[in-house]
Amino acid sequence: MDLDAYTAVHRSLWERLDALARTRRLDAGQADELLELYGRASAHLAVVQAHDPDGPQAAGLSMVLARARNRITGAPSNAAAGFSRFFVEQLPAAFYRIRWLTVVLGALFCLVAAWFGLWVAQEPQVLAALGSEDQVREYAEERFTGYYSENPAASFAGQVWTNNAWIAAQEVAFGITGYFVPYVLFLNAQGVGISGGVMAAHGELDTFFLYILPHGFMELTAIFIAGAAGLRIFWAWVAPGQRTRLDSLAAEGRSLMTVAAGLVLVLAVSGVVEGFVTPSTLPHWLRLGLGAAVLAAYWTYTLVLGRRAVRAGATGDLEAHDAGARRLTA
Repeated sequence: MDLDAYTAVHRSLWERLDALARTRRLDAGQADELLELYGRASAHLAVVQAHDPDGPQAAGLSMVLARARNRITGAPSNAAAGFSRFFVEQLPAAFYRIRWLTVVLGALFCLVAAWFGLWVAQEPQVLAALGSEDQVREYAEERFTGYYSENPAASFAGQVWTNNAWIAAQEVAFGITGYFVPYVLFLNAQGVGISGGVMAAHGELDTFFLYILPHGFMELTAIFIAGAAGLRIFWAWVAPGQRTRLDSLAAEGRSLMTVAAGLVLVLAVSGVVEGFVTPSTLPHWLRLGLGAAVLAAYWTYTLVLGRRAVRAGATGDLEAHDAGARRLTA
């Protein structure tokens, strides 16, 4: 068969199909025509591929059919709509669903940190085990505050951001194990508590809070959020309810990995505060106020938009087209 002649005969049909696929708005008649031409062009492609599967006619017609198929099955929404849906529905819904577990983990973290702080501050032998008297005093009087200003603010903020985002992502991803989240939170609570205990033992407890709270308000909350998401994923396969374990785990995993993506932005803001606000010469009340304002913005976002999104049926999961088919179960 002469493919050039075959192409010449059907070229006008293919061009019309391509024009309809590129048309922004189709009326009912044009939509019907698009479906009809798509079916006919698909048959043409089968003929062309049977004679020259790698030729230019097959490649060109395949591109036209792919464009038409996207139009028929529903072209993806534009980027602006996708970003809006993510930040207005999916992300706040995911945050909202784990709000109480976030608070519980935060309370337990503070209790563990306070216990270690009191233990270090009130037991001289524990303090002595941390280093010599000169080393411990140097930490309390110089190194603790110096840590926040020893590097340029921009690079320090970036380093803090990437480190904390990596920890948060691990909490969400490895939360399925059931032990990773408690382990990470315990180690961090222990470290914060010991640091606070050392500062308290040398009369610098006010300095400890003045330097850790401006960024710590949001930074620690983000770690609690990630931990809550990880534990919810773990619980999804422990207690799947009426779904199969695999379906339950897949749904919760898709929904709550949204949290990991959102926390990248949350921790970016926290990193900026730690890099530029915490070591600054701003008045203490202003530094604390800025940190508290960031935390208040997060909870306002979660409670207002999250409640609205959840009531509308959002869970943080992907849309049905992206998530794939679901098997019906009794």
